[in-house]
Amino acid sequence: MIDKSLIVFFPAGYPSKEKTLEFMLYANADVFELGVPFSDPIADGPAIQKAYFTAISNGFRLRDAFWIAKKFREQSHKKLVLMSYYNPIYRTGIKKFVENAYSCGIDAILVVDLPYDEANEFVEVCRDVGMKNVFLSAPNTSDERLRAIDELSEFIYLVSTYGVTGVRDKISELAFKALRRAKSVCRKPIAVGFGVSKKEHVAELFQAGADGVVVGSAIVRLIERFGDNAAKEIETFTNALRDS
Repeated sequence: MIDKSLIVFFPAGYPSKEKTLEFMLYANADVFELGVPFSDPIADGPAIQKAYFTAISNGFRLRDAFWIAKKFREQSHKKLVLMSYYNPIYRTGIKKFVENAYSCGIDAILVVDLPYDEANEFVEVCRDVGMKNVFLSAPNTSDERLRAIDELSEFIYLVSTYGVTGVRDKISELAFKALRRAKSVCRKPIAVGFGVSKKEHVAELFQAGADGVVVGSAIVRLIERFGDNAAKEIETFTNALRDS
């Protein structure tokens, strides 16, 4: 699914479902992550928290994320990963949620707060439907857990640092150390996210061996700044990231 891939994140429904779709179509990326707004996003920093709050305040519903995914798939062949917390999946019902996602053309689901050792039922349903899974790892994830995640995950999403998502000035040595160890343990590709916001970050991580680099909060900040007119800004920004 990833091979030196730029992965960009968009909060579904921020500032509207129509604009989310437009922004995704303007972005120059290989893989798209579509985040389902949630009221208690414990892994996300202020920018994404605010975007989720705005989307929910504007009336976002889960069906809007599926609408965005379906419309995106009608116009793009790029890979699409749905990011969600577990609560919307649990409330919907695992089978119904996964089937809906699959029918909309979503390629994989990442459940932010579902560890691999609590995910048996979810993984089994995904396999039955044909949906792929992506799991998170952290700098302090043990080799044993990395191997287990490697067995289940289409690619490993390596969180670059401790804490939540958000723009940071530089990529810490902790991230590069974790990447080297994950590459030595895992067979699947490794994508690095959290704190990646500049073309220099993207270049450094690719040079260090990352198979994918995820940019999220920097995109959200562009939307926050330019609102409905953010499409061209997102295109320019992602073009620059691709040139890194």
